[in-house]
Amino acid sequence: MAKTGVENVLEEIVSDVQSFLKRDASAGIILMGATLLALIIANTPLNGVYKDFLDMKVTVAAGSFEIDKALLLWINDGLMAVFFFHVGLELKRAVCEGGLSDPKNIVLPAAGAVGGMIIPVAIYLALTFGAENAMEGWAIPAATDIAFALGIMALLGSRVPASLKIFLVTLAIIDDIGAIVIIALFYTDNISLSALIVAAVCLPVLFWMNRRNVTDIPPYVLIGLVLWAAMLKSGVHATLAGVVLAAFIPMRDKKDTEYSPVIHLEHSLNSSVSFVILPLFAFANAGINFSEMEADALTHPVTLGVFFGLVIGKQLGVFLFSWLSVKMKFANLPEDLSFRHIYGCALLCGVGFTMSLFIGSLAFGGSEKAFDERLGILAGSLVSGLLGYLALRFIGNPNQKSAKDVQPPVEP
Repeated sequence: MAKTGVENVLEEIVSDVQSFLKRDASAGIILMGATLLALIIANTPLNGVYKDFLDMKVTVAAGSFEIDKALLLWINDGLMAVFFFHVGLELKRAVCEGGLSDPKNIVLPAAGAVGGMIIPVAIYLALTFGAENAMEGWAIPAATDIAFALGIMALLGSRVPASLKIFLVTLAIIDDIGAIVIIALFYTDNISLSALIVAAVCLPVLFWMNRRNVTDIPPYVLIGLVLWAAMLKSGVHATLAGVVLAAFIPMRDKKDTEYSPVIHLEHSLNSSVSFVILPLFAFANAGINFSEMEADALTHPVTLGVFFGLVIGKQLGVFLFSWLSVKMKFANLPEDLSFRHIYGCALLCGVGFTMSLFIGSLAFGGSEKAFDERLGILAGSLVSGLLGYLALRFIGNPNQKSAKDVQPPVEP
């Protein structure tokens, strides 16, 4: 039976969508689209509906146990736990079999990551010193958004050397480790000992499952849910349960070493995290209503601290510490890279966005404030992304062949 015109059009649309989703830049583009949609809705008459939607109560109860939270908190505490689980899987694969398994490959991006956390924090603290309710956000500009940064770099295609992408991925992974440690140590509520004991009991169970080569995923999911609920009630931020759970997933099946539960789970979650969880998080957290902002919001110390921490602090920290590690012979610069490439990548690291928004929600989510840290995050990430893109496009790839270098075949 011949296909109708409508069927042909639908097939073309589906094919185009599938092709788009396979592109490296697609996750960053969708994330940007979700952000723009949130900003548009928040500044229209639909703002009330937007707020009501995020404030909608969602309750899960079993006997006397109950979790009653607004939808926004389910997204930030629940879905982001899945994101952190995915990050944990990436970390485990990188440490066991990836770029972090070879110490020689770690020093340069690790130095950049450390500098990219220290200098932005120092700039933020300097600009917010003495400001009321401002110091809690010191870690906001320390984060790099790997999805956005890689998405922007992917737009440059072959103009960027392959080793620069590896440098950025490794730096972002180490940056994520730093963010996880910061959240665990500094962004916790009042500790509930009983809930913490329940969470602690889950650890030997997960360890036993790992040692017994349990590779079926459902048992880990079940224990992971108990661990997440216990950490949610304990005061330690619940998203860390995702990282802890990922650490106990077996890297390889001892009976079939070709199969990796970690890699299988990571690949299975890629689409959900990139195209659902992170865009939904961005949509829920980026909706700033500019008409509700105070007149001095643009010049508030928090806004300036976050903005300059991301735009100035990130580029200085990543580049300076990377340069010092090479000059002091602790690390080697890959042959296809120059320090100009490192500087362009350092600019791109100022795209904090997802992780910065998340840390900002932990620092200021429940406080009465006359500022909005999201303004500094959005502005700083936008400027950093634009500067990084333009710099890397201008620098180019010295190994890329131009059209005139490619000679057509000689006709026989």
